[in-house]
Formats: sequence, structure tokens, C-alpha cells
Amino acid sequence: MYTKRNETGYADALIRESEGLELLRHALEIAGVSTVRVPQVYSVNEERMEMAAIVPKRQTDDLLAKLGEGLAAVHSLPQACYGFGRDNYIGLNPQKNRKTDNWGEFFLDYRLGYQVSLVSDASIRRQFTEVLESRRQVLVDWLNDHSLGPSLLHGDLWSGNALFDEETAWLIDPAVYYGDSEADLSMTEMFGGFGPAFYDAYNARRPLSGEYQRKRVIYNLYHFLNHYNLFGGWYLGPCEKGFEVIRRL
Repeated sequence: MYTKRNETGYADALIRESEGLELLRHALEIAGVSTVRVPQVYSVNEERMEMAAIVPKRQTDDLLAKLGEGLAAVHSLPQACYGFGRDNYIGLNPQKNRKTDNWGEFFLDYRLGYQVSLVSDASIRRQFTEVLESRRQVLVDWLNDHSLGPSLLHGDLWSGNALFDEETAWLIDPAVYYGDSEADLSMTEMFGGFGPAFYDAYNARRPLSGEYQRKRVIYNLYHFLNHYNLFGGWYLGPCEKGFEVIRRL
């Protein structure tokens, strides 16, 4: 058994994480996926979460392919709306949510806009806000036109949040909500990616849209803003690149 302690400063962080794990578990079961799992949570409160321990092994192409196919299966399950019914957390920052039928407005206001509001440098905050305000309707319409529909997203799917044992891929540390599936896929490419076997298996089940390359930059802007707000420094450049793509839509 593994004990995860709450070091976030938010009393309900582990409770929200546990709920996300349960949603992913249920979706994997509905999709008939047995080769991707989430750890069982035995108990959770404001201070700690007791969960099944995972002994990670070296990832293989076979396991990466299983992860890609399983994630595509979860993303292919139909969902009722975008967003989520309660706020949760993305890393060490809050993740604001609401349920909506308008993906473009949700992503602009509750993902990009909220993170911009957290930027401490007033000049940079004004610069980013001006782009969102001036390109608001263009961005909203573009995202709505190119969304693949609402899917359950892991929400924080970088390579550190996928573990592998000898037979199974494991998903951990989710920040779930319902959104365009390519937002999840985009984040897998932020810090090195999962390798060709993962993407080939995913695309065989759920092919990429024709606008994925631009969507990837815009969707990852959310995570780069979050990292900039938490860690500063190097992450400003990728943020500026993302806003430049929005300017050119």
C-alpha cells in the first residue's frame, strides 16, 4: 500500500484526485479496457490517501501501444457536456470548472483566462489578456468548429503520470474534466512524449483531426501558463508562442 500525503495547501485536493481516479476506472470498465488501470483507493481524507502501490518497470512498445489504444477507447465514449461539475486542481493550482455545451468559451475562460488572471507580472498579464479579448470570438468559434466532441480527459497526462508494470499501463494523478480529446493527447507531447508505439495505436483507434498541430499549441498553452505561474522562468517563451498562434487564427 502507498500513502500519498496532501502537500498542496488545499484541503480537498486528495478527495478531488480520488474522484478523478474513480471516474477513469469507471470509463475504462465501460470501454472494456483491461490493459490500462488506475490504482485502487482504499481510503482518503484531507490529509492522506491510501492506495494500491505500483512497482514500476521499464516501459515497452507493447505497453505503450496498450496505453494508446486504451486512452483512445476512453476518449471515444460519448459524454453529455464539456467541463465538470466542481472545481479541482492542476498540479499545485486550482482548476476552475463548470458544465457547458460551449467548448470554446469553456477553454478560453476556465483554462486560458483563469491562468492568465494568476500571472503576477502586470505587464505580461495585460499582454496576454489583450490577446484573449481581441481574439475572443475567433478563438471560441475555431475551437468549437474543430472539437471532436466531449470526452473524459485525464487532464494532466504527461509522461510522469503514466506508469507501467510487466503487464499493465497505469494512470495516476488526474485532473479530470470533459473536453476535446486532443487536449489530452497534446499534453502527452509536452515533455518528451510516449513514443511512436503509443501514437500509432491511438491513431489507429481515434485518428487525429486535420487541425491537431495548431490545436496542440493552443491546448498546451494552458499547461505552460500553469507552469509559468508556478515556476516562472523558461515557461514564458512557450506561453508567448501559444498566444502568437492565437493571434494568427
